[in-house]
Amino acid sequence: MIRSNYFQDNPDLQLTYNSLIDWKEIIEAYEQGFGDAKKYKETGEEALAMAPNTVEEAKDYYTSVLDSLGELMGTMVSQKSQEMDHEGLKYKDGKVTFPKAQDECYEALRDAGLMPMAISRKYHGLGLPVLLQALGCDIAARADAAFCLAFGNINIVEIMERFASQEMCDKWLPDIADGKYSAAMALTEPNYGSDLPSVQTKAVQGDDGVWRLTGTKRFITHACGYKDAPSVILTLARTGSPTSGARGLSFFLVQGKDVHVANIEHKMGLHCSPTCEVVFEDSPGELIGKTGYGLVKYSMGMMNAARLAIAAQSLGIANGAYFEAKKYASERIQFGKPIEEIPAVRKMLDKMEREIVASRALVIEAARSIDLYHWKKEHLLKEEGRPEKEVNKDETLRFWEKMADLLTPLSKYYASEGCIDVADDAIQIHGGAGYTEEYDVARIYRDSRITTIYEGTTQLQTVAAIGGVVAGMSPTGILRQYIEREMGAINPGQDLKSLQESLEQCVRDYKSITSGQKKDELAFEVVETCARFLCGLLLEKSMQKLTGEDLEKRQKLTEQYHLDSLAIVEGNKMKLSRAAAGAAVAVG
Repeated sequence: MIRSNYFQDNPDLQLTYNSLIDWKEIIEAYEQGFGDAKKYKETGEEALAMAPNTVEEAKDYYTSVLDSLGELMGTMVSQKSQEMDHEGLKYKDGKVTFPKAQDECYEALRDAGLMPMAISRKYHGLGLPVLLQALGCDIAARADAAFCLAFGNINIVEIMERFASQEMCDKWLPDIADGKYSAAMALTEPNYGSDLPSVQTKAVQGDDGVWRLTGTKRFITHACGYKDAPSVILTLARTGSPTSGARGLSFFLVQGKDVHVANIEHKMGLHCSPTCEVVFEDSPGELIGKTGYGLVKYSMGMMNAARLAIAAQSLGIANGAYFEAKKYASERIQFGKPIEEIPAVRKMLDKMEREIVASRALVIEAARSIDLYHWKKEHLLKEEGRPEKEVNKDETLRFWEKMADLLTPLSKYYASEGCIDVADDAIQIHGGAGYTEEYDVARIYRDSRITTIYEGTTQLQTVAAIGGVVAGMSPTGILRQYIEREMGAINPGQDLKSLQESLEQCVRDYKSITSGQKKDELAFEVVETCARFLCGLLLEKSMQKLTGEDLEKRQKLTEQYHLDSLAIVEGNKMKLSRAAAGAAVAVG
């Protein structure tokens, strides 16, 4: 792997960070009047000592975090990634042993205090907005996708800040943020993958008031804990009857010491990320929040955050593949010249680059949408004690919450599918050498393949997004409002206008299809058309903030991206129009 600072050496990441993100907007949304800094002045609470007082201080703080992360990931983790992957994990008698190199990397990141990005400062976390968390995951996954999961797993406990009792948060979160524990979420079961309402692991409350869980969970990342950081497992279990569905599920914290790791999966990729089968046998658990909300509120909230994290991870993996392929193409001499000068290879590199730039724009916008509603909503609910019904009437919060509900599955689908394509092209550019384990692209390719599967497959992201697209494009829909506002703020080119018209046509045709099965079959074509249009819109929007060579390069990239999109969308339109015509004939 290339050795460098993975924050500083990435041109598009630097351009995005320094020129395209509206930091005033994000910082003011997150800091909510810089309350942490004010509280530090009043109380001297040490955990709040790093809290910024101004937008400038916050930006400097964020930069220092990403710079430190980029340095460790690019000069240490990336250099040990192949060693960690080849050595892999060892399992014996319920215990998992990690490669020594991985232990060293984990300790370095923990000692640097860079892990608890999503945990607030009052609980010893870094206190970073979702957008910064996404950028951090992007940087980390470029170095090593498997280690990225170890690095970031404790951040799932952010869901406890939102829904657990104050007493429970005070008990657990500081120690988790300090690295005394690792974390895992246990939702999936051997017979129930995405069908979470059918989960059968049960929780029964005894006469002593203690909840005890019995059942088996499968595909649980890092349930085994980590060296001297035992796991806490956030677990979905049934407190209602076996047939009570989603409303009969609750959410628990179970300590790793109270479960048995029966096995770890031998996987195609992510060789240093333990994927565990976990057996609960009357395992004591602490209830998080209220019974009956485990799936509909708590687990779904955690999964949405995880989906955005996987979108950012996919972006990082694609970055790794692209930069390795670009380096190889500049050094590999064939026919008397570097292969990057061969038009067919140059064409592949250019496409890889523009797909990554488009993915980053979409992931950043998804993260932005969360930041623009989540922190104010939490502030109103917890700091000001406003009733939830009152808070939910805030039109601005509702707007961004609905946009986040759409952009999260869109970005997860788009970035993960693009990640696999970029990794595949990286292998092709390396030729036969890329098919060997001598080069890092072999590992990158293997690791990329999971991204369209875990935390909800592309097909499930389509199901999650299609309603937001179709309803959102209604005359008063949220997506239409968003598009009209963003298009009105720029001078859109003809290609972008054509893509917008295509989206309108696709939605109209989709709505006219009468067969539910046919709609299910063609939902992806609508979602893909929407994603390509929104990426193009964000690319054109970005040009409003650029000048000189940056603007010239972005214009060329956007023109080619639009051309790709027009070709793809034309096929989608044809499929949908024929289905719509067939539906009209059937009705007639």
